[in-house]
Amino acid sequence: METRLRWFRHVKRSATAPMRRCEEINLAQCRRGRGQPKMSWNAIIRSDMKYLGLTKDMTYDRNVWRFRIKIVDYR
Repeated sequence: METRLRWFRHVKRSATAPMRRCEEINLAQCRRGRGQPKMSWNAIIRSDMKYLGLTKDMTYDRNVWRFRIKIVDYR
């Protein structure tokens, strides 16, 4: 989760990133196999952000973002 959110910040902060074009792709024409549909990257990111209480505006403040996405390992 932490790695996904770090990558999300990287993509969101730069307006010219090539990955930003992938957000525009419409996959409705593709046929998928049987079974439960796979979650999209945007859906996974939305659920991670909801779980941690983050907003897209927080991506611009690096210190806040890094502090909020840090997941402590309790081993």
